[in-house]
Amino acid sequence: MPDPRLRRVAVLVSEGAKPLDVGIPAQVFTTRASMPYEVRVCGAAPGPVTGGDGLSYHVAQGLDALEWADIVFVPGYRFPDREDPPRAVVEALLAAHHRGARLAAISTGAFALAATGLLNGRRATTHWHYTRALAAKHPSVRVDENVLFVDEGSVLTSAGAASGIDLCLHILRGDLGVAASNHAARRLVAAPYRSGGQAQYVPRSVPEQLGERFAATREWALRRLGEPLTLEVLAGHAAVSPRTFSRRFAEDTGYTPMQWVMRARVDAARELLERSQLGVEQIAAGVGLGTGANLRLHFQRILGTTPSEYRRTFARGE
Repeated sequence: MPDPRLRRVAVLVSEGAKPLDVGIPAQVFTTRASMPYEVRVCGAAPGPVTGGDGLSYHVAQGLDALEWADIVFVPGYRFPDREDPPRAVVEALLAAHHRGARLAAISTGAFALAATGLLNGRRATTHWHYTRALAAKHPSVRVDENVLFVDEGSVLTSAGAASGIDLCLHILRGDLGVAASNHAARRLVAAPYRSGGQAQYVPRSVPEQLGERFAATREWALRRLGEPLTLEVLAGHAAVSPRTFSRRFAEDTGYTPMQWVMRARVDAARELLERSQLGVEQIAAGVGLGTGANLRLHFQRILGTTPSEYRRTFARGE
């Protein structure tokens, strides 16, 4: 019997498409028993497509795949600032969006979405090298060059190729919950979650070893969410002053240390709601949120839902 949650993913390959940008959604949402997705790679027409970086593609389907898809990924491609996509591609993207499909761009794929007009008046991002070109070519788009990805609901954009992984995991978390997203991240050997608000790149004014030390502190904190984790405790583990820790932590993650701890605790609670039968009070105590009332408060503020509603949506019935 088909999984009622099955979602159909189309990856639209354009001339000059970047290989990594094509491969990321195809691999994250790969068709397998543990993932209720079906993936099809398509082009403007069936047949060979000249790609970028020395690779080419042979796609079995044309734009009809966009009529079938629930999510359409638009990978980055060469010279996006010089020419718009073919009119047939623009019209197919518009038709898919009007039918209710989500459109998600990786890197310079944002130019193709901008050509449809769907990004007008909305926030969007692209690879940092092209942010000014996107703003100049499409002045109605609110280009944000300092984020990894932007989720505007039915249209999503991401920065360079690696941030395409972050965007895909973000979509996966929203569709299937934290446990499925973490499982996919482990399979990809990727960070389970990086904030969309994190900067695309951060000029380093301190030794790289300090960045490694901060990453170790985050890993240390994730294993101790049920314990008191104050700014002073975290800074002490990293062996820097609280002021230095706060500044560098925000640069690295897009969150203040305490915002990050709170979201980590909420995520831990989400996974327990999905995968266990523990009560809300037990979960709240276990992840460091104290009481069920406190857990409900932060769930509503961060996720816009309640723990019970979340469990009904994402519980895996194990």
